[in-house]
Amino acid sequence: MTPPTLVSDFRQSPSLRSRRLDSVIDDDIRYRAVDSRDSRFDGVFFTAVTTTGIYCRPSCPAVTPKRVNCRFYPSAAAAQGAGFRACRRCRPDSVPGSPEWNHRADLVGRAMRLIGDGLVDREGVAGLAGRLGYSARQLQRQLTAELGAGPIALARARRAQTARLLLQTTELPVTDVAFAAGFASVRQFNDTVREVYDRTPSGLRAEVAAGRRTSTPAGGLQLRLAYRGALDADHLIDFLALRAVPGVEEVVPGARPGVRTYRRTLALPYGHGIAEVDGLAPGEPRTRGWLDCRLLLADLRDLPTAVQRLRVLFDLDADPDTVDEQLGADPVLGPLVRERPGLRSPGHVDPHELAVRAVLGQQITVGAARTLAGRLAEKYGTALPEPSGGLRLLFPTAAALAAAEPEDFAMPAARRRALTGLCAALAEGAVRLDSGVDREEAAERLLALPGIGPWTVGYLRMRALGDPDVFLPSDVGVKHGLVRLGAPGDPKSAARAAESWAPWRSYAVHRLWAGPANSASNTTSSGTSTTSTGTETDAA
Repeated sequence: MTPPTLVSDFRQSPSLRSRRLDSVIDDDIRYRAVDSRDSRFDGVFFTAVTTTGIYCRPSCPAVTPKRVNCRFYPSAAAAQGAGFRACRRCRPDSVPGSPEWNHRADLVGRAMRLIGDGLVDREGVAGLAGRLGYSARQLQRQLTAELGAGPIALARARRAQTARLLLQTTELPVTDVAFAAGFASVRQFNDTVREVYDRTPSGLRAEVAAGRRTSTPAGGLQLRLAYRGALDADHLIDFLALRAVPGVEEVVPGARPGVRTYRRTLALPYGHGIAEVDGLAPGEPRTRGWLDCRLLLADLRDLPTAVQRLRVLFDLDADPDTVDEQLGADPVLGPLVRERPGLRSPGHVDPHELAVRAVLGQQITVGAARTLAGRLAEKYGTALPEPSGGLRLLFPTAAALAAAEPEDFAMPAARRRALTGLCAALAEGAVRLDSGVDREEAAERLLALPGIGPWTVGYLRMRALGDPDVFLPSDVGVKHGLVRLGAPGDPKSAARAAESWAPWRSYAVHRLWAGPANSASNTTSSGTSTTSTGTETDAA
C-alpha cells in the first residue's frame, strides 16, 4: 500500500490542502498507488502504458507495468488525446469523478461540473465560456494546462462513456445510441468509439451477453453508480426520506430484502425522467463500490445529465477517506466518524427546487414544509404523462411559482414575499445556482434579496452549490448535536470548534444532524436556526 505518511501529510496539512492535488502527488507516488492497486486514486489520475497503448484506473487488476513504461494523466480525455485506448478489463471511464472537480471553486472546477452536466453538448464551448465569464480561448488554456485536454475533448470522452453504457446495457439500435450519447453524426460516433475503445460499436456491444441488456424505454436503463471508499447509505436514504415531497419523491422497499429505494422525478434538458436508486442491504459492506440505479427517460439524450445529477445528490464523487481521516481525529466528532464511516453531504438534482424548499421551511417543521411543498407541486407542478407508483409530478419551476397566486402560499406575508422574490430572481437569471456559478457571487446576490438570510445562503451553498466547507453555527440541530456530544452548543463556541474541521465543515454539519447510528435523532433532527432574518428550519 502507499505509505500512510505520503497520503496523510496531504490530507492533514492545511497548506497542502490549499494547493492543487497534482502538485502534491508526484509520479513516484502515483506509481506506488498503481503498484498497490489503491482504489482511492481511481478518477484522480489515469495510468497509460506505452508498451500496450492502453490506459487504466490505478486499481486495475492487471499485472503492474514497469515504471519506465508508465505515463500519468489527470483525465481520461488527456490519455485519449495522447493516443491511448481504454482498458477493457478495468473500464477506467466508469470510475467515480475526481473529488477535486467535485469541490473546487475555481474556473477549472466550475468548468468540469458544467461539462459533466452536459452543457458543452447543449450550448457548445461558447456557451460554457459564457456561463463561466471567460473567453473560449482563456477557458481552453486553463483546462489544457491542468487536465491535458480542452472542453471539446473532455465532452467527447464523456460522450464515449455514455455510448459504451448504452451499447452494453440496452438493445437500442446503434444509430439511436450515437445520437442519444450526444454525437453529431454516426460517422463521428464510429470514429470516436474505435479510437477510445479499439472496437467498433458492434464489437463493443458483443462483449456483453445479450441477456444482460435491457429493452428501452419500457424497461428503462439499469446501471451502477460507482463510489470510492465507504458509503453510509442509511444516512442518505433517511435524509431524503424525511424530506420527500409527495408526488415528486418517495422511499419504498427495494427488490432485494432489507433494501430501501429512493425514487423521484427529474426535470431534464430534453424531457422528464424517473430515477430509482437502491440503498445497501443490511450487513452489506459499505465499501461495496456502487449503488444500483434505474432510469426511465423520455429522451435518452438526458442520460449523462441524469446520472451526473444523481451523483451530486448522493455525493458519490467525494473522497470519504480524506474527510473521515481529518474529522475522525477531532475529539468531538471522532466517535461519530468511527461509528459511521462514509457519511456524505447530499447535494440536489435541481438547485431551484432546493432554493424554494429552503424558504418554504423557514419557521415551520420538516413535516409541515414537506406538506406545503406537496401542495404547491399539486397546484403548479407538471403532471407526468403516466404516474409511476407514488410519483406523479415534476416540481414547479421558479417561473411558475413567481407568478403563483398569493393565497396559495400558506405562510406569513414576509416569507411569501421572500419566496416569490427568490423565484423571480431565479427565473430571470438575476441569481444563478447552477454547478458552474461562482459561490461567493451567488451568496452575495442571495443575501441581497429580501427575507434571505445567512442560514438559507449557507444551506444552499452546502447542497445546491456543493460547497464542502459550510458551517451553520446558529442551527439548532447543530447545537443539539454538539450538546449531545458534551461540547458547548452556543454559536460562538460552535464556530470556534468548527475551525479545525475546515475544509470539510459541511460533512461535520451532517454528522451533527445525524448523530450516532440508530439514534432517534436520525429521523427527527430538523436543524432549526436563528438568523438575522428570523428562525429558519432545515426542511428542504
